Amino acid sequence: MPSRSAFDAKTLQRRYYVDQDVYEQETERIFFDRWLFVGRASQIADPGAYMLFEVESESIIVLRDHEGSIHAHHNVCRHRGTRLVTESTGTFPKSIQCGYHAWTYALNGELTGAPFMDEVESFCKANYPLLPVAVAEWEGCIFVNLSDDPKPFEEAFAPLIDKFNRWDLPRLRIAHRLVYDIAANWKLVFQNYSECYHCPALHPALNRLTPFRNAWNDLEEGPFLGGPMQMEIEGGSMTMTGQRCAAPLGGLEGEDLNRVQYYTIFPNLLLSLHPDYVLTHRIDRLATDRTRIVCDWLFDIDAMAAPDFDPQPAIEFWNMTNEQDWMVSKLSQQGITSRAYTPGPYAELESMIAAWDREYLQVLEGRD
Repeated sequence: MPSRSAFDAKTLQRRYYVDQDVYEQETERIFFDRWLFVGRASQIADPGAYMLFEVESESIIVLRDHEGSIHAHHNVCRHRGTRLVTESTGTFPKSIQCGYHAWTYALNGELTGAPFMDEVESFCKANYPLLPVAVAEWEGCIFVNLSDDPKPFEEAFAPLIDKFNRWDLPRLRIAHRLVYDIAANWKLVFQNYSECYHCPALHPALNRLTPFRNAWNDLEEGPFLGGPMQMEIEGGSMTMTGQRCAAPLGGLEGEDLNRVQYYTIFPNLLLSLHPDYVLTHRIDRLATDRTRIVCDWLFDIDAMAAPDFDPQPAIEFWNMTNEQDWMVSKLSQQGITSRAYTPGPYAELESMIAAWDREYLQVLEGRD
């Protein structure tokens, strides 16, 4: 029997979903302190390629230099604070140049050019590099941490470091991306993902492929939660047909071929591992009642190169399921906003939400 339990656990109070002061507290204690998922390393595969990642007031340039190393810098010129980059993706030929006064930086952040500043006797270029942001790559995923003193990634992610090796995730590439903007608090997205109590009523197609009681969990407490769910069709997958879109990933064998693995990675990533593809949801918190969700379908690079490659059955299945989830998350936000809302009891099938709430409150209140 699982050790987790929903005994005496209730949903969060209304203020956690609607109050601006809670939102600002989340910014400082969670989003400016924890490792945040940015995207896939394959998105900046070429030398000089970059992508922007924005969270509240901060804009971060994540790039690959010409030696192949990944860097992250604050998108702020050290002269007058001007934003250096406005396009969300692109390629720097050799350097980064501010469009205001042409201060120029190497891709590693070093200031290499500052016109006419040699006329200022006290000025030293070495004192004004781009301000760095901690960055880490794990399983082909890029994370950043905005803290002045971040917990080392290997320590923070210790429970996950080698957990998914058999999927060979670094080989995967983005086959398709959908971006959703929903009128709901970010926590409702995590909480919805953490249980299948709602699956028979809300997701009949999903429930046919993975009946809601076919799930168990191997991570039951802390910032990383989740586990496997058994599929009804042996050798199948989560698609419109119930069949795979591609060959099994990496070194999968045995029961892994008949399971989907679902994990919440606090505070902004949902990771869904199927036998033939992987789905990621990046959760971008925008307001107390607004969340952007960047959803990527990842397939093996060789599968994508095949002439008969067709990811549409997987894309259509999860887009349908996502839309169902976003609809009910919006309705939940509307209901919670009402003065009539009071916390309700969790079912045992929702015990993973209770665990997620405990982690959230512990971090928000500075008890971790």
